[in-house]
Amino acid sequence: MGPVVFVHPDLGIGGAERLVVDAALAVQAAGHHVTVWTSHHDPRHAFPETTDGSLRVVTAGDWLPRSVLRRGVALCAYLRMAYLALYVSLLSGDTYDVAFCDQISACVPLLRLRNSARVIFYCHFPDLLLSSHDSPWRRLYRAPIDWLEERTTAAADRLLVNSKFTADVLRETFPSVARRSPEVLYPCVDASLLRQGLASDVPSQVPRGKTALFLSVNRYERKKALPLALEAMAELRDMLSPDEWAKVHLVQAGGFDPRLPENAQVFAELSDLASSLHLSDSVTLLRSPSERVKRALLGAATAVVYTPSREHLGIVPLEAMATGKPVVAVCSGGPCETVAHGVTGVLCPPEPKAFADALLRLLQDPGLAHKMSLAGQERVAARFSPAAFGRKLDALVRSCSARA
Repeated sequence: MGPVVFVHPDLGIGGAERLVVDAALAVQAAGHHVTVWTSHHDPRHAFPETTDGSLRVVTAGDWLPRSVLRRGVALCAYLRMAYLALYVSLLSGDTYDVAFCDQISACVPLLRLRNSARVIFYCHFPDLLLSSHDSPWRRLYRAPIDWLEERTTAAADRLLVNSKFTADVLRETFPSVARRSPEVLYPCVDASLLRQGLASDVPSQVPRGKTALFLSVNRYERKKALPLALEAMAELRDMLSPDEWAKVHLVQAGGFDPRLPENAQVFAELSDLASSLHLSDSVTLLRSPSERVKRALLGAATAVVYTPSREHLGIVPLEAMATGKPVVAVCSGGPCETVAHGVTGVLCPPEPKAFADALLRLLQDPGLAHKMSLAGQERVAARFSPAAFGRKLDALVRSCSARA
């Protein structure tokens, strides 16, 4: 079987990185020779499969700047990805029939320079919509980047997206893509792997004696709307007696990259908000917890709280359902496709009172929470398992390889 390369900008511990790792493992398990190329890989801030020898990971171009005086982040990201693609294509010595890239489409034509490789581009969400265009300078700066994103996205041999929601947004955003039919490839979660360590002790930072533990897992970014979870907890406190409230605790755990100023700012803002809401004793903020710690938290959680709106897909609700935890999420974007409202969790408006009502319902009706637990595990096994993901991806790679 032909060799396959995966090209990803920064192999950290976010949802996009989890998908790339799972995709590489699935293609490798199907018999293909796989190499993962990235511009940055810190073993201290990475998924274990990228450090324990499960995957061959190679880094190139990390010497290039991420910004210039904290400006030009998008331009630098495009340059870093373009260099990485040029290195893979012209300098690495690797041969490949199929290249799989994601996040930054500028590398699509560059991965074809040396051979007739087919290129699969996985769009998590249009970068154009994730960037600010709120000033003449920003619009001027973004214009060539946005133009390049549309043209190179449309140039991919196969165009994949993570949800029907993203497919619709992609077609609405880029007219040249509207004529195509992006294929939905839902990310997967390995329930058996996630369940390893579920019974481990929760971190010492979480007070003992808490019988109702709510868990929020997201990177410390503003777009994740993390204050919503704290504000919902403040609402929930008013619905419970002091004795009941004393047993409730919220853990906010997420990726924290010290190189990113936003991560530090959001973490500080959440700490200040918890203090102003008098929740400091009822909330624990964890930065970049290990997989073992995350699994222990999932095992101890009563439910998982997921706060982003218009999320492209959201891997956390899938991980929650795979481990038998009800999900309370915003009723927009990807969670509308992954969470079955009233069956595996509750979808509600992004309002503190609505979230608090859903959490109270789960606390007061253990039978409902148990039914959601079983239904969530069944839903993930049927629709979002590594087997289903691997079969579809292997078929796509074989199809592309046959045409290379």
